[in-house]
Amino acid sequence: QVQLVESGGGLVQAGESLRLSCAASARISERYAMGWFRQAPGKEREFVAAITVSGGGISYADFEKGRFTISRDNSKNTMYLQMNNLKPEDTAVYYCNADRSFETVRLGGTQTEYWGQGTQVTVSS
Repeated sequence: QVQLVESGGGLVQAGESLRLSCAASARISERYAMGWFRQAPGKEREFVAAITVSGGGISYADFEKGRFTISRDNSKNTMYLQMNNLKPEDTAVYYCNADRSFETVRLGGTQTEYWGQGTQVTVSS
């Protein structure tokens, strides 16, 4: 059973940076694409970024405009999201997910095999 645990969230001021981590409890490096979603209060969960098993394929949501960088270290079974120049509208709970299908990760639907519990990111103005 793969379990995903997010960390690295917190309270920052606008313009600052955070790096989120998503650690997997099992060996996923050879089979699972991974991604990040976020959900702000009163809003639907939205796609942030996704990365293929090898890390050679990456997809970002349009709103990031180069501020976010997704990466993974398969030797550590960990995925990261570097977030720079944070804005108050980035405030949300950030979730990581994993699936054997990169497209399924990007879509983030109920078919997605694994989800983490989320980490809160709050950006003050």
